[in-house]
Amino acid sequence: MQELLDTEWKATTVGTPPLQDDELNSYLSKLGNGWQVASGQLEKEFKFPTFNQALEYTNKVGTFADEKDHHPDIHLAWGKAKVVISTHHISGLAHMDFVWAANVEKIYQDEFAERMEK
Repeated sequence: MQELLDTEWKATTVGTPPLQDDELNSYLSKLGNGWQVASGQLEKEFKFPTFNQALEYTNKVGTFADEKDHHPDIHLAWGKAKVVISTHHISGLAHMDFVWAANVEKIYQDEFAERMEK
């Protein structure tokens, strides 16, 4: 995952071809941590002990999304937040989607994972 975190943010441009099987699998392997590709989107459900923590995470991801101008779908429910990402203007996934996912994974690991262990 560190390789993805070390990548400088650069928006995906129109005309960039979406990643295909081998590339998707390579980036998914680098990302790890339970992320999946489903229906051309990158997704993961994060678990929390309370609704408020799931909401707090959702808000932090929302702030990060605004900073990068790259917005996911976030499905919030009691004790969980499912993050779904793709690059709509290329109708698929780009390298930067995996970079983005690594950063929101880091938010979870740095600020919420320890709470789950208690």
